[in-house]
Amino acid sequence: MLNSEKTAMPNPENIEPHKFKKGQSGNLKGRPKMPDLREAMAATLGEEKDGKKAIEVILAAMRAKAAKGDVRAAEFLFDRGFGKATQDIHMKQEGTQQIEVIIKRKGE
Repeated sequence: MLNSEKTAMPNPENIEPHKFKKGQSGNLKGRPKMPDLREAMAATLGEEKDGKKAIEVILAAMRAKAAKGDVRAAEFLFDRGFGKATQDIHMKQEGTQQIEVIIKRKGE
């Protein structure tokens, strides 16, 4: 509805009771917390069925694929088991300058 001045603005008397008080949040609980992904995965992978944990079944399936020649499955197993291989990059520039870039894993 229009107020007494015939403008398209809402009547302030109708707004004031619904405004947030100064220093008061409209969302007292805040943003909902997301579940911890590591804990959820650990719980899921630790579940047992027929006496075997889910992680054991997954690893056995990946091992079987790798044994049949699936290079990506083998790469997955090696990367997860031993860490990704480090790559040294050596670059030379014509002239007197030499640039050497060495990329290492954390903890090396």
